[in-house]
Amino acid sequence: MEFKKSIFNLYYEWWKNVDRFILSLIILLFLIGLFFSLVSTSLIASDKLDTNDYSFFFKHLIFISLGTIVIFFLSSISQDKLLKLSLIIFLFSIIFLIMVPFIGIEVKGSKRWIDLNFLPRFQPIELVKPFLIICISLILCSQKYTNIFFKYTLSFLVTLAVASLLVMQPDIGQTLLVFLSWSILIFVSGINIIFLTILFLTLISSFFFLIFFIGKFQYIKNRILSFLDPGSGTYNFQSDKAIESIISGGYFGKGVGEGTLKNTVPEAHTDYIISVISEEFGVIAIILILFLFLVLIYSIFKRVYYENEEKVKLILVGSSSLIMFQVMIHIGVNIRLFPTTGMTLPFISYGGSSIISISILSGIILNLTKRKID
Repeated sequence: MEFKKSIFNLYYEWWKNVDRFILSLIILLFLIGLFFSLVSTSLIASDKLDTNDYSFFFKHLIFISLGTIVIFFLSSISQDKLLKLSLIIFLFSIIFLIMVPFIGIEVKGSKRWIDLNFLPRFQPIELVKPFLIICISLILCSQKYTNIFFKYTLSFLVTLAVASLLVMQPDIGQTLLVFLSWSILIFVSGINIIFLTILFLTLISSFFFLIFFIGKFQYIKNRILSFLDPGSGTYNFQSDKAIESIISGGYFGKGVGEGTLKNTVPEAHTDYIISVISEEFGVIAIILILFLFLVLIYSIFKRVYYENEEKVKLILVGSSSLIMFQVMIHIGVNIRLFPTTGMTLPFISYGGSSIISISILSGIILNLTKRKID
């Protein structure tokens, strides 16, 4: 009886202080992803093929259920416990990331996943990203060091270490995402814009050197060249099919289950989920999803404006920027603004690692935006 009472009190305190509007947006985005997982990859296909295979939907449901537990746990603990726990998990996630080149599973020329006997297959970088934001923010706001350039250098070295491990996989898309998030954090913290511009140009030059002069990244070079010159190779098949499906879907789509992209492009339900949705439900559905993301980002930034603690501001800005950049890259790939990167759409795309990652990020955001108890 006492146990039930304590659980109820914990839930009551959490519900009383959590930002319900941000929570509602997060739940709505997850439900949208679950809905499209059902109608676009399982339900209609099963009916047409006279099968009873709803494996994608049930796996997606399990991942979201686990993600919900993660969100509740991270958003219900105290801020100090969250920050301490984040640093511990960050160190463990780095260890997993280091293990990838040695014991990782190779898929299409890249080693990005780990498959341990006691854990399901997962992508370590998805665990690293949310806690990297916290780590960088704590470094930049540290009272222990007064020299701001030392803080910038230390945060850059931490980011560079993560990026180097990603380059070894290789995963250029996630590498760019990590550096973009770091750039936003140091920009918000007050770095000189000229220094930031020079640093950014140096990083871009380094990426191009790696891609065009190191043999390991030949397939990335081919993707970029094919992207710039569509008639130069066969690396545009997925992006061509994706843009065709968006065009064929029009404003209101072909109808539930009538799309063909999910059957012609591998991993369409992860890397090209926006195109799958657009083909069946139309551009209007995509505009509504983008609107929800914009409202979520705006709601977080609005809370940042009223926040007094510097580290909380940085973490919230970094977390929302991470979501925003990932959405931009995913949609950019789908409409051929960027070369193929394999970037998932937060909340919507199928994939356990991606869902747990965005759940961690959501839990952190809800923790830092909840009402402060005096």
